[in-house]
Amino acid sequence: MVAMARQPAVAPHPAAEQNDLLTVGVEEEFLLVDPETGAAVPAVDEVMEQVPPELRGQVEREFQTSQIEIGSPPGVELSSIRHSLGLLRAALADAAERAGAQLLAIGTGPVDGPVPPVVDKPRFDRMVERYRLLVPGPGNNGMHVHVGVPDPDTGVQVLNHVRPWLPILHAITANSPFSRSEDTGYASWRSIEWERWPSVAPTPYLASHEHYRRLIRQLISSGVMLDEGMLYWYARLSAKYPTVELRIGDVCPTVDDAVLVAALVRGLVATALDDIAAGRPPLPTDHHLLVGAHWRAAHDGLEGSAVDPTSGELRPAWDLLHQLIGRLGPALERHDDLAEVTGLLEGLREHGTGAARQRMAYARTGRLQDVVAQVARQTRGEPPA
Repeated sequence: MVAMARQPAVAPHPAAEQNDLLTVGVEEEFLLVDPETGAAVPAVDEVMEQVPPELRGQVEREFQTSQIEIGSPPGVELSSIRHSLGLLRAALADAAERAGAQLLAIGTGPVDGPVPPVVDKPRFDRMVERYRLLVPGPGNNGMHVHVGVPDPDTGVQVLNHVRPWLPILHAITANSPFSRSEDTGYASWRSIEWERWPSVAPTPYLASHEHYRRLIRQLISSGVMLDEGMLYWYARLSAKYPTVELRIGDVCPTVDDAVLVAALVRGLVATALDDIAAGRPPLPTDHHLLVGAHWRAAHDGLEGSAVDPTSGELRPAWDLLHQLIGRLGPALERHDDLAEVTGLLEGLREHGTGAARQRMAYARTGRLQDVVAQVARQTRGEPPA
């Protein structure tokens, strides 16, 4: 939910620089629940004790004691990202089981229960003191993708180019339709809860890197943020590494879903770099239209409509996604990702987003505990039914 001081060690790979290929790294946040009731439990300390020592550098506590986070090492090959995420998810699921909990790759807790406390850290204490009831329920769990860029000035230009296309990627990740034991009517309820924080928003159009830095200083001095770590724009520059970080939606239910999003994010950044090199300007999309487009993505996921960033009109979300894939085609081919992305999209079309899968599971039995069990299996690596 809240960005930690640690970020994945995503740095430009020498081979990537030589071949114009970009590194990509992924952060994933998970919910810890009671395996019997499905309600969130404050078990992060117990789970951390059970994580194998050789993996502890890639596992962190998050904002609430019912959350835990992993970060993959950077890679050029999607296969390395897949391997890292699969290994870390399986190890963390085993650690949770040994601690008497269950690991869920889910945007927020579907089953009502007591709200677990915030992790005991001075920074988090200050956040709770200032923002009070903005702190969410059982925990908001997102996915963050880092892609290497040459320098901050170029990174700011990349942010301008990618911002119109983030709502459709937001829709792909929708994975939290239930909250407080009810269907919220949204595909990503996590997104709606998350937007209560004052620094959560689509990335504004930025005139320069100095403009970016000036906005950060002003947001901190105004009290909107405590520090730079609270810059929760949907895309931002990493404060520590030479990357852009896209923070677009819910944690994905499966490794396949996460790899698909990572590939599309890298393709989007690579396409932006191509446009910048060719002198092509970013698509001029109004900020308020982007706010509406992200709301629509949270409401509909991929199973409904999406806002076309070029016209502002509603279109079937899948049509807009196919348009984006056509736009990213050359970059996907250059990274040797196109065939895998095509296959993963076919699977997504067949099974639906995480939100759609949860609703189908609930429709079969009417039990949220069965939804939780399905999400737990997919988190571990079982494919969608």
